[in-house]
Amino acid sequence: MTGDSPHRGTPHGGAPYGGTAHALAVAALEWVARNRDGFRLGEDALAPDGDVNRSWKPLGELAQICVTVLHGSHPGGELHQRAGELMDFAWRSTGDGALLMELQRLEPASTYPLEIYAAFASAGLRHPGYEDAAAVLARTRGWRLTEQQPNRRLGILNSERRCGLPARDDPSALLRRTWLGGLAEPWTFERTTGYALTHTVFHLTDWGHDTGAVPDDLADHLENWLPAWLDGCLEDQQWDLACELIAVAAVLPRPPAPALVAPVFAELAAAQDASGALPEIGPGRAGRAVRSDFAGVYHSTLMAAFAASLVLARADGPALKEAAR
Repeated sequence: MTGDSPHRGTPHGGAPYGGTAHALAVAALEWVARNRDGFRLGEDALAPDGDVNRSWKPLGELAQICVTVLHGSHPGGELHQRAGELMDFAWRSTGDGALLMELQRLEPASTYPLEIYAAFASAGLRHPGYEDAAAVLARTRGWRLTEQQPNRRLGILNSERRCGLPARDDPSALLRRTWLGGLAEPWTFERTTGYALTHTVFHLTDWGHDTGAVPDDLADHLENWLPAWLDGCLEDQQWDLACELIAVAAVLPRPPAPALVAPVFAELAAAQDASGALPEIGPGRAGRAVRSDFAGVYHSTLMAAFAASLVLARADGPALKEAAR
């Protein structure tokens, strides 16, 4: 940890990592709140040559992480309150959905407007006009026949489900065509396949809402190999991917063991700086340059809050259910 530690809080559910995980998430969301101007849509958001990765993608990721934190945190707690404020900000940034409708009109063949909208819809934020337009597009042959990798297609299916659109593909068949679903040799794991497998799990589980969605054989495979893959990520200081992998562990049918979780959060806490930002990657043995600008830290900082919230929600499951009554 650099400078004054942002970590504070008490353990959750008696978990030995609870205080560290909670403080990691709080500090991360505080950084996001202080830097939320970086998530605002610029004047080029609807431009034909606009860079989606610098405009819509960060905003959509912010919305999705807020949905997960809201779902899994205690109402009235600091995580829940901060996520709610950021969710309101993100929704206002889309003109309460109107800009997404215009974006879909300008790019009718693009699926990313629906994916972004689906995050808001899952939180109860709806734009009837957008949903009507999306329903028409989803019935077209062009939409159904868009060529995508199986992992990406699973994401579209989940987004359609969130928006109440009928499923037009078999998710089970798509799953078995992914790197994870086909049980590829564990030693072929590397950065690209790592992100492919994490998103396969996120799409299957609706970003952690359905912890029973991963089939037994894949859950067993992940439980066997996640420790080794996480060790490799931590050794190489791949902080962003480590966050995603620990998030995967948190959404499997069986909650993750403290022996797996605690060391990961200890390393992430040490990598998080005093502002709450978590770099995507550290210097590692090669002495890589570490980016500290918005583009270099925003995603991994969001993922820190995402992973910590999911793990804490599993530890706090009974208490959260009681609070929701």
